[in-house]
Amino acid sequence: MVSKMLRTGFSLMALTALVACGHTADVRPNEKLTGPDEFSVVPSKPLQQPTDLSALPAPTPGGSNLTDPTPEADAIIALGGRPPVAGGVDGGIVNYASRYGVDPAIRADLAKSDARRSDGRRSFILFGKKTYEGAYKGYALDAQDEWERLRAAGVIVPAAPPQ
Repeated sequence: MVSKMLRTGFSLMALTALVACGHTADVRPNEKLTGPDEFSVVPSKPLQQPTDLSALPAPTPGGSNLTDPTPEADAIIALGGRPPVAGGVDGGIVNYASRYGVDPAIRADLAKSDARRSDGRRSFILFGKKTYEGAYKGYALDAQDEWERLRAAGVIVPAAPPQ
């Protein structure tokens, strides 16, 4: 009888040790198995027969297609706006910004100015302080002060900025 109880006790201890060493399953659902995102499914545009087949553009591998979905551009057009231009650059804005000419060395001039303002140091964190932000701190606008200045000047300001 002792032998049978001893074997049962050792068996239970071995089983407990074996179960304790096992891998516990995560009780949260696996995020990869939750199903498709219904907002990421965008239907393609319908195919259209062009009026002149000789005027078709040359195919570009990896480029866009006339039937590719453009939900952002479609939303802008549906709300009454102008469709965005290819490449993300609006020619009107570029023309207006460069109406007095464009300096081809502007990037080099700004890099020299940044280096001079930050005492020749690059923009990195030194002792928890960013040197680039310190160099341009005097040019920052305080939203609350600017709001008060505009209100005093009689400009209609719709809402106060958050504190």
